[in-house]
Amino acid sequence: MIKINLDFYPFLHQLSVIIWIFFFKDLRFFDEIMINKLVANIIPYMPKKMVWIFSKKYIAGAELEDAIRVSKNLNSSRIKVTLDVLGEFITTLDEAEKNKVEYLHLIEETSKSNIDCSYSVKPTSFGLLIDEEYCYLKIREIVGKAKQNERFVQIDMEDSKCVDKELNLYKRLYSEFPGNVGIVLQAYLKRTQDDIKYLNTFNNKSYPINIRLCKGIYIEPEEIAYKKRSEVNKNYIDCLQLIFNSGMFPAIATHDKYLLKFATEYISEHSIKPDAYEYQMLYGVTPNRRDNIVKSNSTIRVYVPYGQEWFGYSTRRLKENPMVVTHILKSLLVPN
Repeated sequence: MIKINLDFYPFLHQLSVIIWIFFFKDLRFFDEIMINKLVANIIPYMPKKMVWIFSKKYIAGAELEDAIRVSKNLNSSRIKVTLDVLGEFITTLDEAEKNKVEYLHLIEETSKSNIDCSYSVKPTSFGLLIDEEYCYLKIREIVGKAKQNERFVQIDMEDSKCVDKELNLYKRLYSEFPGNVGIVLQAYLKRTQDDIKYLNTFNNKSYPINIRLCKGIYIEPEEIAYKKRSEVNKNYIDCLQLIFNSGMFPAIATHDKYLLKFATEYISEHSIKPDAYEYQMLYGVTPNRRDNIVKSNSTIRVYVPYGQEWFGYSTRRLKENPMVVTHILKSLLVPN
C-alpha cells in the first residue's frame, strides 16, 4: 500500500493555485496580499532541492569557493562585490563566534585572491539580540581585520527592533574605523530621514559616512513604515538628496527603473563626481540594468550572499518578495 505524506498536500494545493493564476488568469487582477499569502504558505512545504532551484540564481552557493568564483566573474566585468555570509538571527553566542571566524577567513582569502570586494555583516549574526556588547566586540574584530587588509565593511540594517541598536553599534565602530565601515538605511521606514540627520551629527568630512540606501524588505506595521510604492519611492528620493546634501557617500541600492533614472539625472545635473557615490544591486537581479550602469562608467557593486545557511535565507527572502517566486515559477513551467 502506498503511503502518502499528508503534510505535502498544502504544498500541492498552493502550487496548483499559482499555476492556475499563471495559465488561466491575468495576474494583474489578483491582489498582491493574496499572492503573498499563497507564497508564504507554499514555502515551508518545499523540498530543499526545489528551493535551491529557486535560489541558485541569487545565491553564490554554500561554500567560500562558490563566493570567490562568482566574485571573480563579476570583477572580470568591472563589477565590484560585497560578500555576505548567511546566518542572521542566531540563538546562541557559539554561532556568533563561528560566524566571526568565517568572516575573518573570508577577508583573508579574498585579499589573497585580489577580489575587489567589501563585506556586509548582519549584527544579529553576531548576537545583537542576545548580548549587544558581545556583538560589538565580534564585529569590531572583523572591521579591524578589514582595515588591516585595506577593505571595507557595511553594517546591514535589519528589522525595526534592531534599528537603534545598529545605529549605536555603527557610531562606535565609525569613531574608531571611519574609513572602513558603513551603514545601511531603509527608505520605507518613516524615521529614515531623521536617522540620516543623526548620522550627519558625527560625520567626518575626511571620511564621509557611507550609507547604503535601500527600500527595505522586512514586514513592518503601517505606523512606522510606508506601504505604497509611490510613498516609498518619494521617501527614497528625499533620503538620497539629503545624503548627497549632507556630504555623505550614498550607495544607491535599487533595481527600480524610476529611482535609477532619478539618481542618474540628479548626479548629472549636480555634476557629482564619480567617486562620491556608487550603485548597488543584488546578485542575479536585473542584470541588464546592472550592465547599463557598467557601460555608463559608474561604479556598481553587487551583493553576493553565500553560506551553509542558504536555505533559511532563501525561504525568508522568497516569502518577503513573492514576485521573485512567481517569476521563477514561470520560467520553470513555461518552455523557452
